[in-house]
Amino acid sequence: MAQVWKCSGLRWGDGGPVLGWSGGRCSALRWGQRVGFEVVGAGMRACAGARGHPCPVGAVVPGRSIGARCEECARLDRAHSVAADAVPDDPRAFHVYLAWFGPGLVKVGITAVERGRARLLEQGAVCSSWLGAGPLMAARRAEEMVRAALRVPDRLPYAAKRAVRSRLPGTEAGRAAEIAGLHARATALAEWPESLARLPFRAVDHLRTFGPAGVPDAVGEVTELVAGGAAVGELVAAFGPDLHLDAGGRVVVLDTRLMSGWELVPPPPGREDGVSFPVRGFREAAAAQDGLF
Repeated sequence: MAQVWKCSGLRWGDGGPVLGWSGGRCSALRWGQRVGFEVVGAGMRACAGARGHPCPVGAVVPGRSIGARCEECARLDRAHSVAADAVPDDPRAFHVYLAWFGPGLVKVGITAVERGRARLLEQGAVCSSWLGAGPLMAARRAEEMVRAALRVPDRLPYAAKRAVRSRLPGTEAGRAAEIAGLHARATALAEWPESLARLPFRAVDHLRTFGPAGVPDAVGEVTELVAGGAAVGELVAAFGPDLHLDAGGRVVVLDTRLMSGWELVPPPPGREDGVSFPVRGFREAAAAQDGLF
């Protein structure tokens, strides 16, 4: 019987995207690699638990759940989250940033300085620039100020990010143009916190990190995994948690967060490329293995 794997999420580092598995193993991903898996079990998706601990009640979660956590585990996970303002006394320095995902899609956010650009890659930001650096609460105030004064959101739905990836400008200057003007307006705001250092505009383009030039446009996204379903194809790109798979002549986006909680096995040898999970088109939406792949 094939070894069963449980996905713990996609991480980004200097070497590119890495899929983590329960037990601490990981699989580094590379462009052109053929990847695939099948879902086994009785059709039940298990709660992923919280803060590295299993769910105490072994709850079952819906297939479309991105967080893959039951209500109690989700509450416990956010109880230690900087993003939820649950750790106001965090002593680390934080960056405030502008991130651009495509035409008309810009957000403001914060991330610990020590994390570098990891947070931006995790979100699939195509282009970004730091706005400032300083203590957590000052960074939070600046984030809220930019959101309110310039009407720049602090959250964007992934469906919107995916839908515009086929319309990205072809040059780095074109991709940076929208945040250049917002950066100037943001750092000129009179209410800027005194303890937060303003940083000069410096656009960093992440597009080449996410995949090679000339990647075919994706036609849609997997909406959920189901027992007995499978995905097999060539990895052509990855944005944030999303894998872009060329599966039988069409590129489909698979959000790796949908994989958590399922029992997965490698596809049988010779299985044809394809995706048998539900897929929504973007027009509708706006030896011992050391890894599964």
